[in-house]
Amino acid sequence: MAPDRKTQCLEDLRMRILRQEIAPGADLDEAAICAEYGLSRTPVREIFQRLAGEGYLTQGQNRGPKVASMDLPVMRMFFQTAPMIYANVARLAAENRRADEIPPLKATQEEFRAATEAGDAGSAALLNHRFHRQIGEMAHNPYLLASLNRMLIDHTRLSQTFYRPASEDETARVKAAIDHHDAMIAAIEAHDADGIVDLTIEHWNLSRDRLERFVTPDPLPLDVLSKEDRANAV
Repeated sequence: MAPDRKTQCLEDLRMRILRQEIAPGADLDEAAICAEYGLSRTPVREIFQRLAGEGYLTQGQNRGPKVASMDLPVMRMFFQTAPMIYANVARLAAENRRADEIPPLKATQEEFRAATEAGDAGSAALLNHRFHRQIGEMAHNPYLLASLNRMLIDHTRLSQTFYRPASEDETARVKAAIDHHDAMIAAIEAHDADGIVDLTIEHWNLSRDRLERFVTPDPLPLDVLSKEDRANAV
């Protein structure tokens, strides 16, 4: 059965934000979204409230909704917090997973493998999001799951760059990420809590410096500087 217009709007906005088709910090035009999806203002405002509760949007009094920012303070907190959340979620998943939760995780991994090998960066980032969210659900801890889901929004927006490798080293890192997922599934299946923590930290470190490029742009080339500025360049 096809989703209704309200559900379609909700799902589309999530995906458009994760793919950065709607930029971090952008204002959402309520009237335009109403027209695009054939919805009245009331269901669209309910969608905005739900997306704000999930961490996709921010809303304030007397101003319209904005896509959650990815400014420097937010990114600093992200890089400090992500490895702790991932490691603790992974440990609990290995300890608490149910047998029936393993096959869906393996199915997501096969889709992820196919997307990365096809060079489909957008789909790979979204499937990586689903993979780690499924691990979060396997932890069976609602407190950590809420934190993981919020963190995955920013991680998925950042990882669009990771899945567009521009060198042999970056291509090798993407291949290593696929292998890490396979090893993480095996560790969860074996209830290997210590092993999956080590794997998770290694997996995080694999992409961390690539993700940090989002907030650390390359320096300007010297030939755009004045002669005086070039002489003082460090």
